[in-house]
Amino acid sequence: MQRRKFTAATLVAMTAAPWSAICAASQISETDATTAVRAALERGAMAAVDLLGRPDGFLGDPKVRIPLPGFLNDAASLLRATGQQKRVDALITAMNRAAEAAVPEARTVLVSTVKNLGVEDAYRLVTEGDNSVTSFFEGETRAPLGERFLPIITRATASVSLAAKYNAVAGKVAALGLMRSEDANIERYVTGKTLDGLYLMIGEEERQIRQDPMGTGSAILRKVFGGL
Repeated sequence: MQRRKFTAATLVAMTAAPWSAICAASQISETDATTAVRAALERGAMAAVDLLGRPDGFLGDPKVRIPLPGFLNDAASLLRATGQQKRVDALITAMNRAAEAAVPEARTVLVSTVKNLGVEDAYRLVTEGDNSVTSFFEGETRAPLGERFLPIITRATASVSLAAKYNAVAGKVAALGLMRSEDANIERYVTGKTLDGLYLMIGEEERQIRQDPMGTGSAILRKVFGGL
Protein backbone atom coordinates (compact mmCIF):
# COMPACT_ATOMS: atom_id res chain seq x y z
CA MET A 1 0.00 0.00 0.00
CA GLN A 2 1.31 3.44 -0.90
CA ARG A 3 2.18 5.55 2.14
CA ARG A 4 0.20 8.80 2.28
CA LYS A 5 1.93 12.11 2.87
CA PHE A 6 0.99 14.20 5.89
CA THR A 7 -0.33 17.24 4.04
CA ALA A 8 -2.64 20.16 4.73
CA ALA A 9 -5.48 18.21 3.09
CA THR A 10 -4.92 15.37 5.53
CA LEU A 11 -5.02 17.82 8.42
CA VAL A 12 -8.32 19.30 7.29
CA ALA A 13 -9.88 15.83 7.09
CA MET A 14 -8.67 15.05 10.61
CA THR A 15 -9.96 18.14 12.38
CA ALA A 16 -13.11 16.44 13.61
CA ALA A 17 -11.33 13.37 14.96
CA PRO A 18 -10.10 13.13 18.56
CA TRP A 19 -6.39 12.67 19.20
CA SER A 20 -6.90 9.13 20.46
CA ALA A 21 -8.82 8.18 17.30
CA ILE A 22 -6.11 9.63 15.07
CA CYS A 23 -3.49 7.63 16.95
CA ALA A 24 -5.56 4.43 16.88
CA ALA A 25 -6.16 4.70 13.16
CA SER A 26 -2.42 4.99 12.60
CA GLN A 27 -1.59 2.28 15.17
CA ILE A 28 0.53 4.63 17.27
CA SER A 29 0.31 5.67 20.89
CA GLU A 30 -0.63 9.15 22.06
CA THR A 31 2.80 9.32 23.68
CA ASP A 32 4.52 8.59 20.37
CA ALA A 33 2.30 11.06 18.57
CA THR A 34 2.99 13.84 21.06
CA THR A 35 6.73 13.02 20.99
CA ALA A 36 6.65 13.28 17.20
CA VAL A 37 4.95 16.66 17.28
CA ARG A 38 7.57 17.90 19.74
CA ALA A 39 10.35 16.52 17.55
CA ALA A 40 8.87 18.20 14.47
CA LEU A 41 8.59 21.52 16.28
CA GLU A 42 12.13 21.39 17.65
CA ARG A 43 13.57 20.26 14.34
CA GLY A 44 11.83 23.06 12.46
CA ALA A 45 12.75 25.69 15.02
CA MET A 46 16.42 24.72 15.18
CA ALA A 47 16.69 24.56 11.39
CA ALA A 48 15.26 28.08 11.16
CA VAL A 49 17.69 29.37 13.81
CA ASP A 50 20.64 27.76 12.03
CA LEU A 51 19.62 29.25 8.67
CA LEU A 52 19.11 32.77 9.96
CA GLY A 53 21.71 33.01 12.73
CA ARG A 54 24.72 33.07 10.43
CA PRO A 55 26.37 35.60 8.08
CA ASP A 56 23.94 36.52 5.30
CA GLY A 57 21.15 34.57 6.98
CA PHE A 58 19.02 37.70 6.65
CA LEU A 59 21.03 39.93 4.35
CA GLY A 60 21.46 37.25 1.68
CA ASP A 61 17.88 35.95 1.64
CA PRO A 62 15.26 38.12 -0.11
CA LYS A 63 12.46 36.41 1.82
CA VAL A 64 13.65 37.75 5.17
CA ARG A 65 16.07 40.55 4.26
CA ILE A 66 15.18 43.59 6.36
CA PRO A 67 14.62 46.75 4.29
CA LEU A 68 14.82 50.32 5.48
CA PRO A 69 11.67 51.15 7.42
CA GLY A 70 8.83 53.36 6.31
CA PHE A 71 9.59 56.69 4.72
CA LEU A 72 13.34 56.09 4.85
CA ASN A 73 12.97 53.24 2.39
CA ASP A 74 10.95 55.50 0.11
CA ALA A 75 13.59 58.22 0.43
CA ALA A 76 16.56 55.89 -0.10
CA SER A 77 16.98 56.85 -3.74
CA LEU A 78 17.04 60.53 -2.80
CA LEU A 79 19.57 59.87 -0.03
CA ARG A 80 21.78 58.01 -2.48
CA ALA A 81 21.48 60.87 -4.97
CA THR A 82 22.75 63.27 -2.31
CA GLY A 83 25.87 61.23 -1.62
CA GLN A 84 24.48 59.15 1.24
CA GLN A 85 24.67 55.77 -0.53
CA LYS A 86 27.44 54.36 1.65
CA ARG A 87 25.65 55.38 4.83
CA VAL A 88 22.31 53.99 3.64
CA ASP A 89 23.90 50.70 2.60
CA ALA A 90 25.77 50.58 5.92
CA LEU A 91 22.50 50.93 7.81
CA ILE A 92 20.81 48.18 5.79
CA THR A 93 23.78 45.88 6.42
CA ALA A 94 23.86 46.78 10.11
CA MET A 95 20.15 46.03 10.51
CA ASN A 96 20.48 42.61 8.93
CA ARG A 97 23.71 41.76 10.74
CA ALA A 98 21.97 42.70 13.98
CA ALA A 99 19.17 40.28 13.17
CA GLU A 100 21.68 37.53 12.40
CA ALA A 101 23.44 38.13 15.71
CA ALA A 102 20.20 38.08 17.69
CA VAL A 103 18.56 34.95 16.30
CA PRO A 104 20.77 32.37 18.11
CA GLU A 105 19.33 33.75 21.37
CA ALA A 106 16.05 32.12 20.34
CA ARG A 107 17.41 28.59 20.66
CA THR A 108 16.90 28.02 24.40
CA VAL A 109 13.49 29.74 24.47
CA LEU A 110 12.17 27.70 21.54
CA VAL A 111 13.48 24.40 22.91
CA SER A 112 11.97 25.11 26.33
CA THR A 113 8.63 25.93 24.71
CA VAL A 114 8.66 22.66 22.79
CA LYS A 115 9.53 20.57 25.84
CA ASN A 116 6.58 22.06 27.73
CA LEU A 117 4.15 21.15 24.95
CA GLY A 118 1.26 19.11 26.32
CA VAL A 119 -0.94 16.47 24.68
CA GLU A 120 -3.78 18.93 24.02
CA ASP A 121 -1.45 21.44 22.38
CA ALA A 122 0.08 18.65 20.28
CA TYR A 123 -3.37 17.63 19.06
CA ARG A 124 -4.23 21.25 18.23
CA LEU A 125 -1.03 21.72 16.25
CA VAL A 126 -1.69 18.55 14.26
CA THR A 127 -5.26 19.47 13.38
CA GLU A 128 -5.13 23.22 12.80
CA GLY A 129 -3.12 23.16 9.58
CA ASP A 130 0.05 24.53 8.03
CA ASN A 131 0.13 27.80 9.99
CA SER A 132 -0.41 26.25 13.42
CA VAL A 133 3.27 26.01 14.35
CA THR A 134 3.97 29.61 13.40
CA SER A 135 0.96 30.79 15.40
CA PHE A 136 1.94 28.61 18.38
CA PHE A 137 5.54 29.79 18.52
CA GLU A 138 4.60 33.41 17.95
CA GLY A 139 2.00 33.35 20.70
CA GLU A 140 4.33 31.68 23.19
CA THR A 141 7.67 33.28 22.39
CA ARG A 142 7.32 36.63 20.61
CA ALA A 143 7.36 38.75 23.79
CA PRO A 144 10.26 36.98 25.58
CA LEU A 145 12.32 36.76 22.40
CA GLY A 146 11.74 40.44 21.71
CA GLU A 147 13.21 41.23 25.11
CA ARG A 148 16.27 39.09 24.37
CA PHE A 149 16.77 40.43 20.85
CA LEU A 150 16.41 44.15 21.55
CA PRO A 151 19.69 44.72 23.49
CA ILE A 152 21.70 42.79 20.87
CA ILE A 153 20.12 44.72 18.03
CA THR A 154 20.58 48.03 19.86
CA ARG A 155 24.33 47.39 20.25
CA ALA A 156 24.67 46.41 16.60
CA THR A 157 22.84 49.43 15.20
CA ALA A 158 24.53 51.91 17.56
CA SER A 159 27.68 51.72 15.47
CA VAL A 160 25.88 53.30 12.51
CA SER A 161 25.41 57.04 12.98
CA LEU A 162 22.43 57.14 10.62
CA ALA A 163 20.47 54.98 13.08
CA ALA A 164 20.40 57.71 15.75
CA LYS A 165 19.49 60.32 13.15
CA TYR A 166 16.72 58.08 11.85
CA ASN A 167 15.20 57.74 15.33
CA ALA A 168 15.22 61.50 15.82
CA VAL A 169 13.52 62.24 12.50
CA ALA A 170 11.16 59.26 12.60
CA GLY A 171 9.90 60.22 16.05
CA LYS A 172 8.76 63.58 14.70
CA VAL A 173 7.18 61.99 11.63
CA ALA A 174 5.31 59.44 13.75
CA ALA A 175 4.00 62.23 16.00
CA LEU A 176 2.39 63.74 12.90
CA GLY A 177 0.71 60.43 12.11
CA LEU A 178 2.70 59.91 8.93
CA MET A 179 4.19 56.56 9.94
CA ARG A 180 3.53 53.78 12.42
CA SER A 181 4.88 54.42 15.90
CA GLU A 182 6.47 50.95 16.03
CA ASP A 183 8.57 51.88 12.98
CA ALA A 184 9.78 55.13 14.52
CA ASN A 185 12.51 53.38 16.52
CA ILE A 186 14.94 51.50 14.34
CA GLU A 187 15.96 49.04 17.06
CA ARG A 188 12.37 47.99 17.72
CA TYR A 189 11.66 47.90 14.00
CA VAL A 190 14.57 45.52 13.41
CA THR A 191 13.54 43.42 16.40
CA GLY A 192 10.06 43.00 14.97
CA LYS A 193 11.37 42.14 11.51
CA THR A 194 13.82 39.65 13.02
CA LEU A 195 10.96 37.86 14.76
CA ASP A 196 8.86 37.93 11.59
CA GLY A 197 11.70 36.31 9.66
CA LEU A 198 12.24 33.67 12.33
CA TYR A 199 8.58 32.60 12.39
CA LEU A 200 8.43 32.61 8.60
CA MET A 201 11.34 30.18 8.39
CA ILE A 202 9.95 27.99 11.17
CA GLY A 203 6.73 27.73 9.19
CA GLU A 204 8.60 26.74 6.04
CA GLU A 205 10.57 24.07 7.88
CA GLU A 206 7.37 22.70 9.42
CA ARG A 207 5.65 22.41 6.04
CA GLN A 208 8.61 20.48 4.66
CA ILE A 209 8.47 18.04 7.56
CA ARG A 210 4.74 17.52 7.15
CA GLN A 211 4.93 17.04 3.40
CA ASP A 212 7.91 14.68 3.47
CA PRO A 213 8.29 12.97 6.87
CA MET A 214 10.27 10.16 5.24
CA GLY A 215 12.90 12.66 4.16
CA THR A 216 13.60 13.83 7.71
CA GLY A 217 15.70 10.80 8.62
CA SER A 218 13.91 10.68 12.00
CA ALA A 219 12.40 7.34 13.04
CA ILE A 220 9.71 8.88 15.26
CA LEU A 221 8.67 11.40 12.58
CA ARG A 222 8.48 8.63 9.97
CA LYS A 223 6.47 6.44 12.32
CA VAL A 224 3.91 9.09 13.23
CA PHE A 225 3.64 11.51 10.34
CA GLY A 226 4.35 8.87 7.68
CA GLY A 227 1.50 6.74 9.03
CA LEU A 228 -1.12 9.49 9.13
